Amino acid sequence: MEVPGLAHNLTSPLSPCEGMIKDLSLDALQLCERDGSISEMEELPVPQSIKISNITCDSFRICWDMEPRGKERITHYFIDLNKKENKNSNKFKHKDVPTKLVAKAVPLPMTVRGHWFLSPRTEYTVAVQTASKQTDGDYAISEWSEIVEFCTADYSTVHLNQLMQKAEVIAGRMLRFSVFYRNQNKEYFDHAREAQDNRMLQSVKDNSGSHGSPISGKLEGLFFSCNTEFNTGKPPQDSPYGRHRFEVKADALFNPDTNLYFGDFYCMYTAYHFVILVLAPKGSAGDDFCKQRLPVLDIADNRFLTCKQGEEGDGSLVFHHAQDVILEVIYTEPVDLASGTVAEISGHQLMSMSTANAKKDPSCKTCNISVGR
Repeated sequence: MEVPGLAHNLTSPLSPCEGMIKDLSLDALQLCERDGSISEMEELPVPQSIKISNITCDSFRICWDMEPRGKERITHYFIDLNKKENKNSNKFKHKDVPTKLVAKAVPLPMTVRGHWFLSPRTEYTVAVQTASKQTDGDYAISEWSEIVEFCTADYSTVHLNQLMQKAEVIAGRMLRFSVFYRNQNKEYFDHAREAQDNRMLQSVKDNSGSHGSPISGKLEGLFFSCNTEFNTGKPPQDSPYGRHRFEVKADALFNPDTNLYFGDFYCMYTAYHFVILVLAPKGSAGDDFCKQRLPVLDIADNRFLTCKQGEEGDGSLVFHHAQDVILEVIYTEPVDLASGTVAEISGHQLMSMSTANAKKDPSCKTCNISVGR
């Protein structure tokens, strides 16, 4: 764990940070260890009825009730914040691992904010105690409060716009394409014909990509590709997902009656970068879901995937995709196999390129933003 600005001249492992803190932000927080010489003082009130609110992917507000007895002596709050899965962590963990936030006592509620110790979509436990700094530098402390659990939120549209701006930087020039395609094994398509009325049905998106993505584990859809080979202008003959490919004309899924949303930008410890886009027919359940959570794109003017009227004036549509990123396009409705064709590809099934439940590289400077990964 990276801890910016952690003081090295603390008189004891639990010496708190100096300075008034109204908003516990990245610049205002310090982390301290659990062990140390702290004297107990019965008169200090114990925080009660802890309330967590205004939760985002990298911040939350906290407040609690206290008895008036000894309240005037409080100089600091100790906030013990841990990932829920680590609350019974190894008791022999290295003593230099910081686990506690320390702030000067300020009017409640206060905001705890920091992407260096808070991650999106993560369950945490939090407990609080009050403390009074003594003349000798030690602290009298209260008992710990009860432990409260909460879960941080997904990326907001603000964070997704930041991701989108980083993706736009490397998207590259636009190449023309004419079909969307979806690779699976033969059994998948046989099942669609026999058990699903000749339709491919949506499934819930897996947890690949950014940990804070609001579509992971929630949005239902079908993954399609549209990237083409530079030298042929056609889809590649290799695929990680199966040797049978369904192809459908682009205008069947993408047209003026479709909304386009930016969903994610990530890589998997490789030079390849992936952009997830969502195509949702206007007014559909998928469209309603995305409107509340994702940045909407102009279908005729964006850096990833476009649909424009052709110059011939006959009403035909022209489609382009970004050259330098791999697009994963989620279509939010069922697709009838009769709307396209299924055929076996001549290339290989490159399993190493699969993005199923792929974890994002948290160290990549190209596709990460300054919030939890």
